[in-house]
Amino acid sequence: MVIGVCSFELHVAGAHSLKDKRSVLKSLKDRLHNEFNVSVAETGRQDTWQTAELTVCLVASDRRHAESVLAAVDRFVESNPLCRIVDTATSFL
Repeated sequence: MVIGVCSFELHVAGAHSLKDKRSVLKSLKDRLHNEFNVSVAETGRQDTWQTAELTVCLVASDRRHAESVLAAVDRFVESNPLCRIVDTATSFL
């Protein structure tokens, strides 16, 4: 059993309030959960308008599968036009 964790630091340029940012993040979190069957949470920077930290977690039977899913998640987040990835950290337990 492998646990894969990937944290994204995001810049949400179009957000002019916390409400705008949360709208973008809620949509992204819901889409990630539905598309990849992963757990997603906003884990940092909750009080800033244009920056966010999202963490994605999954449990897999082997590391190769976990790496594959997290790579697909990374491509999906990168393709979102409403936010930009500033930094990413990935770990496996």
